[in-house]
Amino acid sequence: MKTGFDNEKYLKLQSEHIRKRISLFGDKLYLEFGGKLFDDYHAARVLPGFEPDSKLRMLMQLSAQAEIVIVINAGDIDKNKVRADLGITYDTDVLRLIEEFTRRGLYVGSVCITQYAGQESADLFKKHLEKMGIRVYIHYVIPDYPSDTALIVSDNGYGKNQYIETSRPLVVVTAPGPGSGKMATCLSQLYHEHKRGISAGYAKFETFPIWNIPLKHPVNLAYEAATADLNDVNMIDPFHLEAYGETTVNYNRDVEIFPVLQAIFEKITGSCPYKSPTDMGVNMAGNCIVDNAVCEEASRQEIIRRYYKSMGAFVSGTGKEEEVRKLSLLLKQAHAVPEDRRVVSPSLTREAATGAPAAALELPDGRIITGKTSALLGASSALLLNTLKELAGIDHDHHVISPEAIRPIQELKTRYLGSKNPRLHMDETLIALSQSSAQNEEARRALEQIPKLKSCQAHTSVLLSSVDVLCFRKLGIELTCEPKFEIRQNYSAIA
Repeated sequence: MKTGFDNEKYLKLQSEHIRKRISLFGDKLYLEFGGKLFDDYHAARVLPGFEPDSKLRMLMQLSAQAEIVIVINAGDIDKNKVRADLGITYDTDVLRLIEEFTRRGLYVGSVCITQYAGQESADLFKKHLEKMGIRVYIHYVIPDYPSDTALIVSDNGYGKNQYIETSRPLVVVTAPGPGSGKMATCLSQLYHEHKRGISAGYAKFETFPIWNIPLKHPVNLAYEAATADLNDVNMIDPFHLEAYGETTVNYNRDVEIFPVLQAIFEKITGSCPYKSPTDMGVNMAGNCIVDNAVCEEASRQEIIRRYYKSMGAFVSGTGKEEEVRKLSLLLKQAHAVPEDRRVVSPSLTREAATGAPAAALELPDGRIITGKTSALLGASSALLLNTLKELAGIDHDHHVISPEAIRPIQELKTRYLGSKNPRLHMDETLIALSQSSAQNEEARRALEQIPKLKSCQAHTSVLLSSVDVLCFRKLGIELTCEPKFEIRQNYSAIA
């Protein structure tokens, strides 16, 4: 993959900028960490060269002064909201984050449950955390937020929230995903700190949207695609334009909340240190793009993947039509079409030729591998085996798994486990391959190629079962699917 982003330059510039911001405030700084802290795969996809753990590496340099507060929205707990990149719910991810941060020597001070309105699921999660010895604080729904600043900045607004006890000068506020209430948590804390006579400040570290590239740059459009379910909209920062006469990019939630931030700072110090939402940020990513064309193309591909995901969710009944419409518009704004994804046409062509579901995968060197449905294997399983053979230099006519070894598995599935689909899923195929590798040298060589699948691109001509989707994710393959269901038929005659 071509590199479009200088990660080492980014680490240097970003660390320096954060240190300067910390020095501007007295007793305490609340630093909102937007996006993913140590597994920012979205940034890695749209800015090739960006390392997913870059933010964490910077934070570890400040570990002696920093503590972490993890924020989660009570509504996301109640809805079992899932992180699409990891396939786990937000509350499960909070537990994962606590474990990962602690393992890396970072201090997690507490968890804050925001937008609480009596959800029973949030109560149960709170009890679970407290049994683990983790302090939990509750922040409530504030009517007319964020427009009614008089109510918000009062004892009946932020004043009703529980004050989060912290012990270190740098408080990093992070969350499993967007919409969790990180900024509101920081602002609530500023209000409470002021009442206690503590001088505290706020800054924001968010990678996207990138403030110093064009509004409709594909990188910024890809951010809108990633947050389409939140209906976030990138926009010109009107406060920055008025204050400095400079055009910068921000997004609607930060622009909407800025008057609240100003009101809080005015209560604390008599004036606000920031003239715009852009001023609040410390993002240096735009200064580290070294190949704009590479980042633009990577971002277009990300928008296409998001489009297919939204279409699949809509057809499956879990998505919204408005989200599909928004992503369709973003595709047009990015001057992209679904067929720009190189694995789409080969999978559809193979399906048309065989009359059954098919799949295609692109290797890092540009080679396209396809797989078809057979009596023994589903299209995804066939694609997996064909790809591993290709990478291992094995003739595609050679069996790395004996058909005789597959049939007992099929019998187990259909005769004893009640499955109506005799064909092997991807995980079953990998188990069969690993068994064969004990006696088959070619099977062993094929198995050794699995790490090379990471970051490969794949497309299937139908929506897949959750089993195969999860397997693609575990292998690190970027998957998209045509938004249609498989038409069940007898595949026994298909070679």
